[in-house]
Amino acid sequence: MNISKIWISLLLSLVSFSSFSQPKEIENDNGIIKIKLDLTRGGAICYASLSGSDRNLVNIADEGRYIQQSYYAGRSLDRKKDGQSPNWSPWTWNPIQVGDAYRNRAEILKYEKNGDTLYVKCIPMLWDMNNSPAEATMEQWTVLKGNVIEVLNKLTCFRTDTIYGEGMERDQELPAVYPISELKNLYYYKGANPFTGDSISNPQVVNLSSGFWGRYPDVTEHWMAFVDDNYFGMGVYNPMCTYFLAGMYGKPGHDAYSSSTSYIAPVKKAALMKNSVYEYTCYIIIGKLDEIRNKIYCLNKQNPLVRQRKSLPD
Repeated sequence: MNISKIWISLLLSLVSFSSFSQPKEIENDNGIIKIKLDLTRGGAICYASLSGSDRNLVNIADEGRYIQQSYYAGRSLDRKKDGQSPNWSPWTWNPIQVGDAYRNRAEILKYEKNGDTLYVKCIPMLWDMNNSPAEATMEQWTVLKGNVIEVLNKLTCFRTDTIYGEGMERDQELPAVYPISELKNLYYYKGANPFTGDSISNPQVVNLSSGFWGRYPDVTEHWMAFVDDNYFGMGVYNPMCTYFLAGMYGKPGHDAYSSSTSYIAPVKKAALMKNSVYEYTCYIIIGKLDEIRNKIYCLNKQNPLVRQRKSLPD
């Protein structure tokens, strides 16, 4: 065998070894709840359950689901001639953590478990395009604290495009959360006396077939929750947001792999520039509805601030 063939064989062996050496998931279990991050899909949260349970509360039917980062910038463009999905045209610059509408997946750059913190860094994909990595990175620090999943998300942009334009405010999903449709009952507080124990609302869930998710501009305690008929489920709390989207696609009563899903997104407007760095902290709470609300009250009393990057893993 000549030298060039030996080197090619060696390189192929190294690539093969590298692909098999990276696990598909990393997980954490604190004895109360258990989570998993999918390293084949940008390190997004693919699993959340009570510790010791195998009931996954996160819908993972396609790359648009999971609990993941998703951002929007610039004009909506018709790019079908460049491979844009006809189902998602026209569309903005929209990097998402898991993958694109064609099921191409984000590339992991780094991952580690450091004590109680799971860290991932990836190159996200443009949702509407076919296998088009975004000119950006996403990072995520995930910590379990009792029945709370604390998540710090960070987007770093280094775009060179000239087609989308600059300075346009867009609604940002902070984050996009897809609970299973078995969690079919929606609750939140919309009154004038937040964090006083005032009665909460249980609106009829808007189905996406109506044209869009339900819009909720007055979520004054900064959280929403989907729960089952036993009042057990998942709450989403972002102290920056009083505007939320929520709804259901398909039918209630289905699991993590079903096309039917629930959906929650705390939303805040932001104009992402070509060199923007954007970060925020959000909280996913697992438990009974009263436990979810009580925990959010505790978080509110702590007046949580976004943790500084210098205190987190590089």
